[in-house]
Amino acid sequence: MIADRAILLYPDYLVIPACTALKPSSRQHLRANLLMLAAAMIWGSAFVAQRLSLDAIGPFLFTGLRFLLGAAIVSAFVFATRRGSRRSCGVRPAAASHGFDVALLRDGVILGLVLSVAISLQQIGLRYTKIANAGFISSLYVVIVPMLGVFLRHRTGAGTWIGAALAAAGLYLLSINEHFSIMYGDWYQLGCAIVISIQVMLVGHYAPRHDPLALSIVQFIACGAACLAVAIGFEPLRMADIARAAPAILYGGAMSVGVGYTIQVVAQRDAAPAHAAVIFSMEGVFAAIAGWAALGETLSTRALVGCALMLAGLLACQLLPASRSRDEAEAIAAKQSVESA
Repeated sequence: MIADRAILLYPDYLVIPACTALKPSSRQHLRANLLMLAAAMIWGSAFVAQRLSLDAIGPFLFTGLRFLLGAAIVSAFVFATRRGSRRSCGVRPAAASHGFDVALLRDGVILGLVLSVAISLQQIGLRYTKIANAGFISSLYVVIVPMLGVFLRHRTGAGTWIGAALAAAGLYLLSINEHFSIMYGDWYQLGCAIVISIQVMLVGHYAPRHDPLALSIVQFIACGAACLAVAIGFEPLRMADIARAAPAILYGGAMSVGVGYTIQVVAQRDAAPAHAAVIFSMEGVFAAIAGWAALGETLSTRALVGCALMLAGLLACQLLPASRSRDEAEAIAAKQSVESA
C-alpha cells in the first residue's frame, strides 16, 4: 500500500530500529523478495476491489471501513509478535515501552488525516479512469518525493531528474490522448500522488521519533475514522449495500492494508532497498494485469508505451541514486584502506 512503502523505498527518510543485526543469507534475500512480490501483487490487485466497491457504496465509506479493518489486523499482528520480539532482544515486558504516548497519537492523527485525503482522491478517481492509469499515476510519488526534497535542501541525484523526465513522458502518453484531453479521473490520481508525497515527507519527519508499527496503527485508525465521519455525513448508509461490498472491503482492508503491510514488515528484515524499489514499482504492472483479467480493461499501444516509460522512471529514480551511493561508499572504503596502508 502506498502509504507505507516509504519504509523500504526511502531508507534515508525512515530508519526502522532492530534488536538484531544479522547478515541475511541468499535464502533470506530470496524469501524477502518473494514476500515483497506477493505484497506488490496484493496492492496492485486491490485496485480491482476498490473499483468494484463503487458499485455498492460510496468512496468514503469504503475507505473508512477498509482502513479500520486493516488497522485491526495490523494491531493483532503487533500484539502477537511483540512479546516474542522483546524476549529475543532481552527486554523485560515491564520495562518495555508500549509506545502509545500523546506525541505519537498526535503525529499519527496528522499522518492519518493527510493519508485520508490521498486515498479518498484515489478512490474517487477510480470511478472515472482505468485501473492501470490509477496504479501507475498514483505511484508517481516515488519520483515526486525526492523532487520535493529539493525545496528542503535534500541532496538530489541525477537519477531523480532522469526518472522525472521518463515519468512525465509516460504520463503524457498514458493519460493525454491524440486530442490533447486527459481522463477526468487521472487528475484525481495525480492529486493522490502529490498528497501522498507530502505524507511520505511527514512520515520521514515523524517516524524516527516513534515505534513505526504503533505510528502506522494510529495513522490507519485516524484515516479510517476521518473517512467514516465524512461518509456518515454525506453518503447513504445501508446495511444491504455494505453487505454487497463486503468482499471488496475484506480484500481492500484485510488483504491490502492488513496482510500486505504485515508481509512488508516481515520481508523488510532481510530486504535490500534496491530490490524493494524494483519489486514495489511493479504494483502498477500488477494493477494493469488485474484490471485486464477481472474487468476486461485494455490499453492502447500508446498507453502501454506510457506505462513502460513511467515504470522506467520509477526504477531510475530509485536505482540510479542507489548505484551512485554504492560507488561513493566503495571509493571511500578504498581511500581509507590506502591511507591505513
